[in-house]
Order: sequence, then C-alpha cells, then structure tokens
Amino acid sequence: MKFMKLGSRPDTFYTSEAVRSVSSEVSIDLIVQVKGSKYNLHKFPLLSKCLRLQKLCSESVDSSSQHQIVQLADFPGGVEAFELCAKFCYGTTITLSPYNIVATRCASEYLQMTEEVEKGNLIHKLDIFFNSCILRGWKDSIVALQTTKALPLWSEDLGITRRCIEAIASKVLSHPYKVNISNSLSKRIVKEDDFSCASSKGWWAEDLAELSIDLYWRTMIAIKSGGGEKIPSNLIGDALKVYASRWLPNVTKSFHYVKKQTMVSDSDSGSSSDSPSELTSKHRLLLESIVSLIPAEKGAVSCSFVSKLLKASNILNASSSSKIELAKRVALQLEEATSNDLLIPSLSYTNDTLYDVDLVITILEQFMSQGESPSTSPPRSRLSFERRRSRSAENINCEFQESRRSSASHSSKLKVAKLVDRYLQEVSKDVNVPLSKFISLAEMIPDFARTDHDDLYRAIDIYLKAHPELNKSERKRICRILDCKKLSMEACMHAAQNELLPLRVVVQVLFFEQARAAAAGGCSAKVTSVDFPGNIKALLAAHGIDPSNSKHAAPTLSSTTSIHGGENNWCVSGFKSPKSKSSTTLRMKLAEDYEDDLDENDLGNDDEIGRTSRFKAICALPTQPKRMLSKFWSTNKTAT
Repeated sequence: MKFMKLGSRPDTFYTSEAVRSVSSEVSIDLIVQVKGSKYNLHKFPLLSKCLRLQKLCSESVDSSSQHQIVQLADFPGGVEAFELCAKFCYGTTITLSPYNIVATRCASEYLQMTEEVEKGNLIHKLDIFFNSCILRGWKDSIVALQTTKALPLWSEDLGITRRCIEAIASKVLSHPYKVNISNSLSKRIVKEDDFSCASSKGWWAEDLAELSIDLYWRTMIAIKSGGGEKIPSNLIGDALKVYASRWLPNVTKSFHYVKKQTMVSDSDSGSSSDSPSELTSKHRLLLESIVSLIPAEKGAVSCSFVSKLLKASNILNASSSSKIELAKRVALQLEEATSNDLLIPSLSYTNDTLYDVDLVITILEQFMSQGESPSTSPPRSRLSFERRRSRSAENINCEFQESRRSSASHSSKLKVAKLVDRYLQEVSKDVNVPLSKFISLAEMIPDFARTDHDDLYRAIDIYLKAHPELNKSERKRICRILDCKKLSMEACMHAAQNELLPLRVVVQVLFFEQARAAAAGGCSAKVTSVDFPGNIKALLAAHGIDPSNSKHAAPTLSSTTSIHGGENNWCVSGFKSPKSKSSTTLRMKLAEDYEDDLDENDLGNDDEIGRTSRFKAICALPTQPKRMLSKFWSTNKTAT
C-alpha cells in the first residue's frame, strides 16, 4: 500500500464546530461551511491556493459582518477531503493513500487548486502520486477503483475510473496465469455453493470479485478486449464463477421463499417496504451482466454453471434475451448436463407446475438444431395413420440415416436421450404437468438415440401413477411413445403386470418377449409363469383362456414368421393354427381398442384411408392368441 505525506509544519489545523483559531496571532476572517460542518479559518494562505474560494469571497463581500461566510454544500468528498485540502494550503502534513486519493483529487479539482493559481499546487502533486504509485500497484489500483463509487461523476470526468480499469486490465493481460499471493487483496476461500465449482485458475479473479457489478463489468470488458493475444476464455469463465459465487444469492434453493415474497409484494400494493423488490432488481442486473460476459467459445464455462444461472434467471424474472442466451449455452453443452441441471424452477402464476418444462423444450430444440444435415429421405406423409406410425417400424430407416452423421453428434444424442428420460422421471411426479408437454418432450429424442426404453417406461409408469385421472384414450396416447421391443426382460415382466397400461401394450410386451425368447432359445423356449393383473386375467378368462392352466403347449414359430411391432400395429404370420371363436373375439376387441385411438385432430380428409390401413393391421394378429400367450404360462404339469 502506497502512502505519501505532503507538508512539514505541525498540525495546527482544527476541524471542530467550535470557534478555534489556527494561530493566536492571526484573526479569523473566514467561515467555511461544508455539509453541516463549520470551519473558522483565515484567508491567508488558503485563498492563495484555491481559486474557487477566491471567487466566492469576492462575490459575497459583506461589510456588516466581521467574518465572511462561504457555503460549500455540494463539496465532493465531504469534510475529510476538505480538511486534507485545507491542511495542504496551511502547510500542515497530510497523508495520502489509495483510500483517500480519489476523494482528495476530486476535492482539489472543485477548489481549483491548479498550477495556474500557484506552482506546486495540490492537483499537480496528486496526479504525480496517482500515476507513479497508485496505478502501478495491483492492490492500490483496485482499492482506488472501489473508492470511485462514492464520486462516480467526478471520477468519470477526471478520467480516474478509466485509468484504474486500464491499469488493472493491463496487469491481468500481462500475466493471466501468474500467481502472486503477496499482491492478492482477498485471502477468502470460495465456498462450494450454487455457483462455485472450483477455485479460479487466475490469480486475479477473487480480487476483482470485490468490485461492484458496474465496475466489474467494465473491467472484464477491458480484459476481454485487450490488445495482443486475448486472455483464454476458460479463465474468463472461472472468474465469472467466482464473481457469481460472491454476489448472487442462493436463489436456486430458496425459490419457494422468493415466490412467496413476490406474491405478497404484488398483492400488497400499499406496502411501504419495497426492499425485497429492490434487492431482486439488483440481483437481476447482476445476473444479466454476468450473462453478457460469458465467452462465446464452447467450454469456457461448465454446463452446470450455466444451468444454475438459468435457474436464477427464471427466479429473478430476468430479461427474455438473457434466458434465451442461457438456454442456447445449455443446449451447446447439453451432453454434459445432469437431470438436476434441467430441473429449472417455475415461477409462472398461470400454472402450478414445479419445474419449467417449456424452457427445457426450448433447450432441446436448440440442441437438436445443432449440426443438422439435410434429410436424404422423402418427407413423411401427412396422413394421420402414417404420422402416428409405430416408432418400432421406423427404427431401421432412422438408424440408417442417423448413422451418416458425425460420431460426435451421434454420441451426444445418445447421452441426451438418457438425460431426457431421467428428467421425465422427475417431472412426471408433478401432478400439474400436462400430458401434451410430457409427450412433446419424449418425442423430441430421435428413435436411434434411445438404445433401450427402460428409463422411458419408468417415466411413463410414474406419470400414470401420479395422474390417476387419465382416461383410456390418454393412457393409450402416452404409451404410443414406448417401443416394447426395446424393453429389457425386467421391464417387460413389470409391464406385463402393470394394471395402469392399456391392454394392447400388455399384449405387445408379451408378444415381443415371446419372440425374443423363441429367438434366443429355439422353438422349445419356455417362459416361467407370470402373475397377470386382474383385468388381464378377466379378459383372458372371458375368451376361454385360463392363465393359471399349465397345459398350454408352447407355440412354434416357423421360419416365415415376420414381426412388425410398434405402437399401433403388429402382425405375425406362421402360426399354423385353425381359427377359433376366442381368437376372433380377442382380435376384434383389440381392433376396437385401436379404433378408439383415432381422434378428430389427427384425422383429416384421409380418415377413411387411415381406418382401413389400421384395420388391416389389426386383422394381421395371430388367429389364435391363446396359443401365442400360452408361452408365458408355466408348462410344468401340476400334480394330480
């Protein structure tokens, strides 16, 4: 810390409000009032160094008064700065430091203590000390910059703020990685919280974090746009994390409290206390400033850090541009995210959803739009039955086309698919999440990206349990996004006994597990008994099939067996069994189930074509489901 002493005389200058003479030999002839404080002085040698006081005294000559009174109501720097200037005029020793140099410089400018008035005046000496000592030191430059907040207009006009920022930026740019603990202002250890993930690699980050947001923003802009080789973007990102940790509140863990306080403030229009809203505005400005400083390069900041900023922006009701920018940044590194990163709290008063699903949909849209290659396949038909075609039936075409993309894009989409399915498991617990949003989110993932559907099935199961009010049509609608062929055996066993699933989904699960078992173990493959739920047992019993009967022989699949599985149709040929009344009835029952799926929104002028195609698909069901389903019942004969 640099200090400078000016003057050599003993301190005989008094600053109390009581009348005291500086020298018993010289009578008091001037009273100066500075912001409530009164100084009883003599004009000589004060006026010889202060041009402004000379002018004020000449303009206010009052012969009736023994003492001339001068009021300095708008004096910059307050009484402390005035005392330093006055002491200098009387030759009393004064001590200057980074803490008072700015205020003293502004005060001397106000009093017009220039070289034109007297050689070696205060302004000249202060400028020499400021340029040669203060701006050369790291700590001194930051302290001086901080003190400009008290006198922003004066500091700007005199160029003090600009020179401090330039001095700080030049030191960072000269040695961005150099660690010099002796030059560090802050010995504070950054604690792990919502915004800090690790200590900064740059030695300068924590010291700059002590600045207010406006000064910090200007300093970072100067660092980012510095001449020559620019500072690495990861150091900028590290510095932003440190600053966010220092100043942003832990809003992501207390958004319920924030929402409650905001609702109280909005409803109580006559409340005199507006400090919560002022605090929110301050944090909002701080957040938006940090967002504007994030480097454009990918990897400059972690996806987790950006998602935390996005959560805070939602809570603080930041500008739409800031939210969109953060959403793009999350999308750019979405493969690095966790499901918790996407659990963005919602403060919308139009609905009561716990998390902002719409914002996650926006993130996924941004992610999917990255690096898109022109499609080489013909456009999909607009017919309703083709638009809602089975995902399973489209897998081969999708996988062929998607394999032509870059491996990095393919790999990232695989990770994001897992991420979205885990996210769906979390948001599906919310009873206020609409079915349409759940389905929209799930369908945004390409078919090839989901190598298995176990996580998606868990999400659907959780959603069905949390929304027992769903009708039959809605349950079928949510199950259309499920590909039964991509379920593991454990998931199939669970789905076969899940009373919340539509009947057709259970039948699909049973059939595909039957086909998989036959392919793995040959024609004699057998599956142990399954304890079917009551509704399935009742339906099968109505068609003369006893699920507890162990005498059903396992069916044999011929080499001509073909499987086209999906959400709305599947067919099997090669079951050489005579037609039966029970199989026909069950087939018609399933056909009736599928006909219920045709809603008015999806049917246009081609509704008859859609119905015909769908009916043909249903008619392709095996003629004897009794023998097909018997594969899943025990073949061990019961003891007689």
